[in-house]
Parts: sequence; C-alpha cells; structure tokens
Amino acid sequence: MRILFTGGSGKAGKHVVPYLLDQGHRVVNVDLTPLDHPGVDNLTADITDSGQMFNVMSSYANFDELEPGTGVPKFDAVVHFAAVPRILINPDNETFRVNTVGTYNVVEAAVKLGINKIIVASSETTYGVCFADGTANPPALPVEEDMDVNPMDSYGLSKVLNEQTARSFQRRSGFDIYALRIGNVIEPHEYPNFKHYCAHPEVRRRNIFCYIDARDLGQIVDRCLKTDGLGFQVFNAGNDTNSVDMPTAEITERFFPGVPVTREMGEHEALYSNRKIREMLGFKEEHDWRKYVE
Repeated sequence: MRILFTGGSGKAGKHVVPYLLDQGHRVVNVDLTPLDHPGVDNLTADITDSGQMFNVMSSYANFDELEPGTGVPKFDAVVHFAAVPRILINPDNETFRVNTVGTYNVVEAAVKLGINKIIVASSETTYGVCFADGTANPPALPVEEDMDVNPMDSYGLSKVLNEQTARSFQRRSGFDIYALRIGNVIEPHEYPNFKHYCAHPEVRRRNIFCYIDARDLGQIVDRCLKTDGLGFQVFNAGNDTNSVDMPTAEITERFFPGVPVTREMGEHEALYSNRKIREMLGFKEEHDWRKYVE
C-alpha cells in the first residue's frame, strides 16, 4: 500500500513506520522533523494548516514517481499519529488546538480526496485515569472500548473529540476509519525500566498497568490497514499482559478496590483489554516484556 503517515518521527511513529516498510508498504512521513530511516519518504508539513494537508495527500512521494508520466499516484491509506504527545509540554489550549484542528484537517483532506482507509491515533488517556487530578478509577475492569470516556485534561479531551471527528467523517463517507486508543508506548531500549515497575508497581496505576511495545503497535496498524469493511471502530492498543509481575486479581484488589470486575480474567490478562484487536484484527503479541527482563 501507498501510505501517508503523519507523525512518523515521534516516539511511536519511528518504530511503526519501519514495521510498515518491512511489510512491503511505501510510506510517506509527514512531520515537522524528517525521519532518517532507509526507504522512508519525508515531507515537512504542519497538520494545523489545512492547505498543507490537502497538498501532501496529492503529492508525489519522491522523484521516482515522476518517471511513469501518469500523474500523482493516489494514497491507499492515511495513518495519523502527529500530535502534541501529552500534557505539560505546551500550554493546555495549544495542546488542544493542535490535536483537534490537526486531526480535523488530516481526516477531512483524506475523505475529500477519496482515501478510504484512515487510522487515527487516540489514547488510553480518554478513559480519564492517566492525567486525572488525584486518584481516579475506571468505571469497571477490564477496561474495554464500550466504556464511557471522561477525561479532565486537555490532551485526553482532545483525543475524545478526535474520535468524534473520525466518527462524523466516517458517517458521511462510509469509509473505514479506525481510532487506536494507544497505551503507554514502550521502545525496545526502555525494557530495563520494567525492573523498577515490578519493584514499585504503584507507578503503573495511572496507565492502568498497560503497555504497548512500539513494534507490536506497528503490527496493530498493519492489521488495521489489511482489515476492511469495519466502518468506524475504536480499538484499545495494548499488549496481552500487565506491565508488572503480579497476578491480575492481586493488582485489582490492591490498586482498584471496589471497582466492578465485569468478567473472569486470565491470571496475567491485561486490565487494559486488547481482546477486541485480537478477535477483530487478528493481533498476535510478539513482544511480551518478560522476553527482555529477567
């Protein structure tokens, strides 16, 4: 597939893009900073500028596409990861502006240009636990996609609105638009941190003990690209187990007392449920943290 990928130079994108390249896709990375990786094409553009988004989606990827003399090839899909990645980097209103306006511009351009597969990065923060003021509980455990989303921070709120933007454009177009509620992204070099997590499990509570290996996230995106006909969908993007070496029942009892448990769970099954991506997309975890931490 010929894919336009926004934010491919970020923490998650710089691992997802190489994964997609390895699957045989052609990827054009649209970012304010180019991604220095063999085989990736880069265009420098600002997602908050609607005209730039329409332009990059109707642009050549590189000089080789000039050779056939048949005009600009059409993109098969858009993957939108570009964003201010959390609170406390920019002022709250700027975080909200960039993330919501940027997503609107990207999705609008893709739909109006007839690109009928769009993947949008949402976030675990939509559930209102990660960046809560004080201690907050999810409505129930495990955390699944049909639960209410009610964050109190500008970043989580921007992601809730982005999901609604995606849903609105899907309704008017009939295209496949999938939103990934991405958990705490872990790069390969970060696995030594899991020793600290196991010794101090309380540091993982705000993430609902979730993690997603950046390479497994690449697989999830690829599975989204290859799975057609689902319309608008929201998927939790997390790994199969929790990020600490404690049984799930013990985590629940210790850190989420009184929170309803809606179904029986496996001994180490993730409280941030990825059941939907396993059942609907065929996701199979490759990077359990235990493979990298004694």
